[in-house]
Amino acid sequence: MNTHPGGEEHSRYLMELSFLPPGSRVLDMGAGDGRTVNLLRKLGYAAVGIDIAPRSDDVEAGDFLHLPYPSEHFDGVISQCSFFVSDDVPGALAEAARVLRPGGKLVFSDVTRDVVQLLSQVRQAGFAVRHLEDLTPAWQEYYLEALWKSQDCTLPTGKAVQYVLFVCERK
Repeated sequence: MNTHPGGEEHSRYLMELSFLPPGSRVLDMGAGDGRTVNLLRKLGYAAVGIDIAPRSDDVEAGDFLHLPYPSEHFDGVISQCSFFVSDDVPGALAEAARVLRPGGKLVFSDVTRDVVQLLSQVRQAGFAVRHLEDLTPAWQEYYLEALWKSQDCTLPTGKAVQYVLFVCERK
């Protein structure tokens, strides 16, 4: 099973939507097993990943709510299914904004109970939203597969849960 809905294809899609050229410095926030970091490197990006519980030597141990990188260090940030489980989405967005250069791109997909609130949080963190897409059916399929295979996953509960994709530009 993929570590996030859509797997590698979804990661490629996010990067295509970012319009970041190869060679750009990209941070994967919540990198887990490093699959996206490795993919980004194969695509020509200078990629690093951070996760509180890394499952690969390609991922640095650390809290993405308190990133160990200087301000305006990255051209892009990618995150998939990580901000929600941090329990501090505004904090994660603020850290992404801090480490991105002006004009840098944040591309992320995650679950949310309130898209309007998430949109407001993105804007409050200093981002302009360039693309927003509802991918709830893909997430539902992923969730059902995880349940079927009895895999441990941290997922929100409730009927109004959505899975959304954002492409944002730091102001």
